[in-house]
Amino acid sequence: MSIWKFLFNLDERRYWYLRKMPAGPLREYYESTFPTPDTDWRQVEYLALDFETTGLDKDKDEILSIGYVPIRGQSLRLGEADHFLSRPVRAIPESSAVIHGIMDDTASSARPLEEALPRLLKSLESRVLVAHHAAVEYEFLSKACKRIYGYPFIAPVVDTLALEVRIFRSMDKPIRSGDLRLDKARVRYNLPRYPAHNALIDAIAAGELFLAQSTYRKRRKRALRLKDMTVIT
Repeated sequence: MSIWKFLFNLDERRYWYLRKMPAGPLREYYESTFPTPDTDWRQVEYLALDFETTGLDKDKDEILSIGYVPIRGQSLRLGEADHFLSRPVRAIPESSAVIHGIMDDTASSARPLEEALPRLLKSLESRVLVAHHAAVEYEFLSKACKRIYGYPFIAPVVDTLALEVRIFRSMDKPIRSGDLRLDKARVRYNLPRYPAHNALIDAIAAGELFLAQSTYRKRRKRALRLKDMTVIT
């Protein structure tokens, strides 16, 4: 990771890329404004996102399915949720197919990522990305944008896994193996159990967890701001 990423905030980096970026879906995304870090978190729109992929290596694995749901006014907008497949270039490894259930014959009828990505970027405009262990979605999306458009993806990001770590530390509680898994975290907030490894269901699960975590954290005296929730601002 380049050192300059630590020296400039997201808006400064966004303007820098805009000076060079050609017209297209990624430029349109960059032309949208990012919420400012000092904004009350309740006044911000979010997009809870999840990918199913052929593996966890962003440099060689591919995005297979994309699921997302907007969060606005402290509620999930299920009527605006979306879920679609992306056709991979290579065969889907059996080791990943047994996890998410997406087979080669199913994926072969999907659109290539080049055609699917603009739909996601449009939904991310002026919103904060929310995911559980958000590095996966963020890095895969940035890698895809670099390949297709020549520039990386950047965004403010809420990681529900990172929020859970902060909550554990605030209570001075040890973190045991498995405590930070999405399903285990949801149990602690009395959220319902959902089947895993479907991109839309996992996106909804992460969005619900975020709202539960936010309700827990807003018990503090000072009103929560966006920068209190994000790992990238």
